[in-house]
Amino acid sequence: MKSYLPPRFVIDRDAERCIGCQVCVRQCSFDAHAYDGEEDEVRSYDENCVGCHRCAVFCPTQALDIRLNPLSYRPNANWRPEAIEDIIRQSESGGVLLTSMGNDKSYCIYWDHLLLNASQVTNPSIDPLREPMELRTYLGRKPDRVELDPASLSLKTQLAPQVAVELPVLFSAMSYGAVNLNVQESLARAAAEAGTLFNIGEGGLHRKLYQYANNVIVQVASGRFGVHPEYLDAARVIEIKIGQGAKPGIGGHLPGGKVTEDVAQTRMIPAGTDALSPAPQHDIYSIEDLSQLIYALKEATNYTKPVCVKIAAVHNSAAIASGMVRAGADIIALDGLRGATGAAPKIIRDNVGIPIELAIAAVDTRLRKEGIRNQASIIAAGGFRNSADVVKAVALGADAVYIGTAALVALGCTVCQQCHTGRCAWGICTTDPVLSKRVNPEIGARRLVNLLRGWSLEIKEMLGGMGINALESLRGNRLHLRGVGLTDSELEVLGVRLAGR
Repeated sequence: MKSYLPPRFVIDRDAERCIGCQVCVRQCSFDAHAYDGEEDEVRSYDENCVGCHRCAVFCPTQALDIRLNPLSYRPNANWRPEAIEDIIRQSESGGVLLTSMGNDKSYCIYWDHLLLNASQVTNPSIDPLREPMELRTYLGRKPDRVELDPASLSLKTQLAPQVAVELPVLFSAMSYGAVNLNVQESLARAAAEAGTLFNIGEGGLHRKLYQYANNVIVQVASGRFGVHPEYLDAARVIEIKIGQGAKPGIGGHLPGGKVTEDVAQTRMIPAGTDALSPAPQHDIYSIEDLSQLIYALKEATNYTKPVCVKIAAVHNSAAIASGMVRAGADIIALDGLRGATGAAPKIIRDNVGIPIELAIAAVDTRLRKEGIRNQASIIAAGGFRNSADVVKAVALGADAVYIGTAALVALGCTVCQQCHTGRCAWGICTTDPVLSKRVNPEIGARRLVNLLRGWSLEIKEMLGGMGINALESLRGNRLHLRGVGLTDSELEVLGVRLAGR
């Protein structure tokens, strides 16, 4: 069947600059370039281009330019090009449209409407170059009160397991199979060097990564892939995955083409078979069921590890979070509307869930009103782009944040949204052995550590500018935030005052 879809991108090749070296042919995993032996020239095929820009980056003579196709439809506010093209795709395939990465719709990005306070005269700023700034964060359940032995001044209160991270930024869940081992090793090395944690997702823990156990968050998801006693013992934190921001209420699906022998062994499934995670966990149909699983995992690990529960940010996240804390969760992970994924139904990714900013504020407010905020840490996820987003999230009430897309961009990702194809030209969201070599774990780890170091320096600068020398003093302190361009209702949910007040 002939497709009615026009090419989304146009490849411009400068004939005077092109030397026919075929670098573009070798670098493109989508067959957008090919060598014509009869004509002795390299040709481009616009219809195959996904806009990843790898060919343009690696072209030694800069002969390539990738741009959006200027071909346009008749202007129509309701029938925008994307809506027309989605219908064309479904009329040709008869299936569910899949996509990757996070929500790219123009919903309000509240981070861009929140401003930070700054110290002036009565509360002077702090110079982070000359005075110590504390970014260390402890994740886990905190007691209502602490008792000391008056004689020895030793701690009498038995504390729940605490995990220290040197900055409030963790690497989000990216499973083995969705990404390859080189990517996971890059994240593991970076987490170990920077003193933070990386989440391995629901694909099990490869044997090569057990050496990074002190920095690992393992998931227990609906598919139970790779879950066994040694896997749980290797974790620093255990996370029960209920949902994720890119597809709330939807299960996972790793196509069989990405399930190599190594992936299959780690996930404990047959090679070449689709790895399907059901939407619900079939042993969790109530808060009581969740509590039973939480304490089963604690019992299995001798109560030495915090248990986190991850949910998608939805309209009743605050009530759900309250139940999770009372069920025994030590950490709550909230994943917002802009959270990314390796593959999701496009209609779900674009229309289900709420922004993470609103979810953080709602959950933090609810737990404080109920007097149980100290009983669980909050990790926020879903589209964090820079250090300012992190600081604002902490001020809204988060203890730390997960970053996924930002970490992949540091490794070379250009957010071309083709992860679900398994043909990632940058060698990230693929298990193809040739493409996977494009990520060097040593180089990848260095780039990730540089990113975290840069963010930590900026966070210290912002804290100093607010006259704060410890992240703890900012957590949940929304007086340090002001809103611009927001309605009264939005400001009320966020718990933030209008700028100028």
